[in-house]
Amino acid sequence: MSFHALILAGSRGGADPVADYAGVPAKALITIGTSTMLARVVEALRAAGAARIGVSVSDPAVAEHAATLGVEVLTAEAGPSASARSGLAALGTPLLVTTADHALLEPEWITAFLEATPAGADVTALLARRDVIEAAVPDTQRTYLRFADGSWSGCNLFYLATAKANAALDLWSQVEADRKRPWRIVRRLGTGTLLRYLMGWLTLDQALTRLGAAAGISARAVASPFGLAAVDVDKPADLDLVRRLTD
Repeated sequence: MSFHALILAGSRGGADPVADYAGVPAKALITIGTSTMLARVVEALRAAGAARIGVSVSDPAVAEHAATLGVEVLTAEAGPSASARSGLAALGTPLLVTTADHALLEPEWITAFLEATPAGADVTALLARRDVIEAAVPDTQRTYLRFADGSWSGCNLFYLATAKANAALDLWSQVEADRKRPWRIVRRLGTGTLLRYLMGWLTLDQALTRLGAAAGISARAVASPFGLAAVDVDKPADLDLVRRLTD
């Protein structure tokens, strides 16, 4: 399957505690083994068959490093959803979006995700259920969204299959603000859907399907069988964990 890929490597502004902990100017430049986190993600995307790879950056040192990796350097916008929109305009669809701190990313995860993407979906998100994550790595702390079919954590992999995915990016910008409070996301769909969520009757895929329908697109979820796919480097403890896993 031919696809393009976008790596979000911009900064949210201010000091990054993980970069400071590692002693580098930006998180994407942290070394895991013999490669930077950014280089590891680029390598996984290439191995999975990405035809074009763009990196959205805000730090000059990251831009310089990205150029040495032979990828397209794009200017990050204010926030991940805006950067994804800019990347979509530059690279086109189908576009796989991930992050530079997805240090454990494996080509097999990408391939499995793309193969499992439902036909006709404009945008698909990869998530892993809590029991799958904890079976793979019991000592990680993730943020979970609770639904009728379990507690789920995002895997920082999104597939924007069609140009209609622009509408999903509008939705993403709203979700960014509420990602720690899923009930507020569900509330956008009306009282009935919110009640189903609060009563524990709403599944993850039902929630995404209804969110997508509200935006005029087909949005679906794919469950990852790989628990490590939910592990990214958001805090110093995550970096210690990833380095331990890759030793």
